[in-house]
Amino acid sequence: MEYFYTCPYCWQEVSVILDLSVQQQTIVEDCEVCCNPIEFRYEISEGEITNFEAIKIQ
Repeated sequence: MEYFYTCPYCWQEVSVILDLSVQQQTIVEDCEVCCNPIEFRYEISEGEITNFEAIKIQ
């Protein structure tokens, strides 16, 4: 699923692909705009995103 979020570095709205078959996951990907690494934490319940965080990596 494509999910839109605001980058914690450049504040641009960008998207990330999330795997809805996994109930809870933490992944690291670079921002499509500024290329800084972002840690994504998300939780899925009954096929819906119940919690999503995009966190700066220090």
